[in-house]
Amino acid sequence: MGLETDIRNMLEASGVAHEIIPCDPALADTAVFCDHYGYSPDISANTIIVKSKTGEQKYAACVVLATTRLDVNKTVRKKLAARKVSFATTEEAEKLTGMTSGGVMPLLLPGGLPLWIDARIMDLDRVILGGGSRSLKVIVEPAVFATLAGTEIVPGLALDIN
Repeated sequence: MGLETDIRNMLEASGVAHEIIPCDPALADTAVFCDHYGYSPDISANTIIVKSKTGEQKYAACVVLATTRLDVNKTVRKKLAARKVSFATTEEAEKLTGMTSGGVMPLLLPGGLPLWIDARIMDLDRVILGGGSRSLKVIVEPAVFATLAGTEIVPGLALDIN
């Protein structure tokens, strides 16, 4: 079974309404995807892998709307309990998740990796997520995050882009 099959099976088992959208990998970047396929960036989310740069090496996956930016220097730093944090490299993110960077599916992350969801995502009726590769997107009800162990809804995880 491949990753896409695992994602489809997990979504079916969750009981949460969802839609799977194939996409051209060259059009997978959020802004390009939304423009080309006619979706609003207001319901599109990015999964970003962060890491501590000081102390014990720790990672977390953060899901924020495309219309916001991850609050790395305040919220993420405090949650990781590190003096300095940064974005994981593409290689680190791919090795850690087993998924293609730019298409990380937050619903199928390896155990032990914290998953933090910006609280404003929970106010949506649906959200577009990466589908595990750059050739797939998934639309789900945010309620699906409540079904995942190790998931935390975090107020202020993202900031408005000014």
